[in-house]
Amino acid sequence: MPVRTPDPDPNESDDKGTPRDPLEGIGASFGMTGHPVGDGTFGSPAPGNAANPAWLTDIELAEARRRLPMLYVEAIPVRTDGVGAVTEVGILLRATPLGEITRSIVSGRVRYGETVRDALFRHLENDLGPMAFPLLPPQPVPFTVAEYFPIPGVSPFHDDRQHAVSLAFVVPVTGTCEPRQDALEVTWLTPAEAASDSLAAEMEGGRGTLVRLALASVGALR
Repeated sequence: MPVRTPDPDPNESDDKGTPRDPLEGIGASFGMTGHPVGDGTFGSPAPGNAANPAWLTDIELAEARRRLPMLYVEAIPVRTDGVGAVTEVGILLRATPLGEITRSIVSGRVRYGETVRDALFRHLENDLGPMAFPLLPPQPVPFTVAEYFPIPGVSPFHDDRQHAVSLAFVVPVTGTCEPRQDALEVTWLTPAEAASDSLAAEMEGGRGTLVRLALASVGALR
């Protein structure tokens, strides 16, 4: 199953709704002009991506995936008791583009110029909603690095589109989770339920292994 990439780049338009050229203003002072928005040149933003000139079109992203490893962050949301022990693990239920229902975790790409911490917060908010209130340290440290390969069997993790390198984190959340985008719901399971073979069989890309590694890293795997 593929690693999910649901994070569209936000639009940026002028008062009339016309997409701005990202070099307008800054580049003009140096006698430079940007590419016309959506003119088809490499790095030229499509009309919906003018806010971030580093954002790739679908064609450019497919070409990059064919040539380069892609950097991701993944997060296993958990709830903890008063002494910090994990009591529940949040597993997402989502629909794939093919209409299949599968289990997964918070996941997404790191943008150009974005810190790992900011990428984690963005994807947690995208998937769990703005009231999830994740507790992120100033310098998050992954519990493991997961390598997804397009060829099955190279590692426990598989992504048929690309070679992806993922920094994986356990993140406590303290608020109300209301899944958004392609996430249909979040199911809170006990650590034993989250580590079960039955759940691992429902998870995409080998992420059942990642959940078990997460629980082991916080001493919640029995």
